[in-house]
Amino acid sequence: MQIVGVCGPGADRVGDRLAARLGDAGRVATVERGAVDATDASAETASTAVELRADQWRARGGRRDLPQVLDDLAPDHDYAVVVGFPGARVPQVALGDADPAGEVLVDATDADALDLDGVRDALDDVEPYETLESLVERAKSSPDADRSGAIATFTGRVRAKDGPDDDPTEYLEFQKYESVADERMAAIREELEARDGVFEVLLHHRTGVVEAGEDIVFVVVLAGHREEAFRTVEDGIDRLKAEVPLFKKEVTTDEEFWVHKRS
Repeated sequence: MQIVGVCGPGADRVGDRLAARLGDAGRVATVERGAVDATDASAETASTAVELRADQWRARGGRRDLPQVLDDLAPDHDYAVVVGFPGARVPQVALGDADPAGEVLVDATDADALDLDGVRDALDDVEPYETLESLVERAKSSPDADRSGAIATFTGRVRAKDGPDDDPTEYLEFQKYESVADERMAAIREELEARDGVFEVLLHHRTGVVEAGEDIVFVVVLAGHREEAFRTVEDGIDRLKAEVPLFKKEVTTDEEFWVHKRS
């Protein structure tokens, strides 16, 4: 899923127009900051209330923050337009004098001056937002899914400490040689998929800042049987760590340093 934020004067109008334009290329979700109606009676009788209608649904309770919502949307959407969250670490369309926390994808003096096609073109060069669930859904859509009896996965995450006396890690920052890393991951995937009984291998490693407790890397394998699936997942993460040029900076509460050993 490709994510783009919109912030600044007129962001709501731009969000609607941009969602319509992106809708020509795929399924779009919009996320807007809004007020909560505390008078809803269902919120008083249940921790979480969900209302289902013929063509829509709504939910209340069980507080969700923006990263959790994006995780929920990723498996079945091609785009997410996030309106009114300038603090979000996502590519942003900055209107007027807006100064978002995320990378500025496109800026414009005002809403009317924004080139929507330019935004869509710029998104093509942005790394997609993947989750374990979105990769599993891609594996399930494989043409060979009807021959599969197993999906095995691996998730690597940022641990705060190796030992009880260590300085806590605040975040890791990953960089990669774009073309070389992508080519190497594609080669690993192709070689693993050539194994008997293995139908789909998906590898994804996040770049940029990844905070303590967040997920870093995913491996998903669709296979005929669990033996092939487990073995290929293990080989996939081992080869990704050994062969893909990814470089890691660790920032703790006391210091920061580049880790020479690959992630």
